Amino acid sequence: MAQICREFPDQFPVFVASLPKNNVPAALEEMERAITQLGARGAQVITSVNGRPLDDPEFFPIFEAMSKRYDLPVWMHPFRPGTRADYPGEERWKYEVWQVLGWPFETSVAMSRMVFSGLLEKLPKLRIITHHCGGMLPYFSGRAESLWAQLGSRSPDDSEINVLKSLSKPPIEYFKMFYGDTVLGGSASALRCGLDFFGVDHVVFASDCPSDPEHGPMFIREGIRSIDSLGLSDDDREKLYLGNALKLMRMSRIGKG
Repeated sequence: MAQICREFPDQFPVFVASLPKNNVPAALEEMERAITQLGARGAQVITSVNGRPLDDPEFFPIFEAMSKRYDLPVWMHPFRPGTRADYPGEERWKYEVWQVLGWPFETSVAMSRMVFSGLLEKLPKLRIITHHCGGMLPYFSGRAESLWAQLGSRSPDDSEINVLKSLSKPPIEYFKMFYGDTVLGGSASALRCGLDFFGVDHVVFASDCPSDPEHGPMFIREGIRSIDSLGLSDDDREKLYLGNALKLMRMSRIGKG
């Protein structure tokens, strides 16, 4: 990817690094190489690593380095395999529910674990860009806010009754610290929901190209249409298309525009 950026800087001005999360020391080493030597402007993680949650203390140094040492964003992409069954007794998921609904669920779970484990409390400058505009959280924000305000009251062994006391602000405020992207299949109403939840300063353009029926053009076209149909101001549209991403990556203007 670094080579592509060097050869085609107008089309591919920057890239983000993929890290070997199953080996944290190696991930930290690759992070330094990618950022300081190759010019990466962030890193990507997936929502779980070999079945382990991202709030596992072993992964903390990765987020700490991105937040405190490099001050660059983390892109978080969901992962849930099609081999995981819908119901006990079945061999696998059916009808590709694992991707269509499972991936936004996985994003929401990962966000929740980060919030309640205190990760964002410890790293308030950590900037995580969630795929599909925060998964389920914007749509279910009312439910999340009201029910998690009672966290611990339904726990059978009272093991989580003190979790809220360990946080310095209401849980929903931590969820709003995340960023979302515009990959929503071109749904303007879903994007409006995401913008209402995160705010226009916390949403960045993305396309999910080439994962659409046209192998790329459709998601780009429909993503642009969804933004342009919302009647946003020119300043807000500029933030979504470019400005927010540049700010996250601490970059000035790029390309020919």
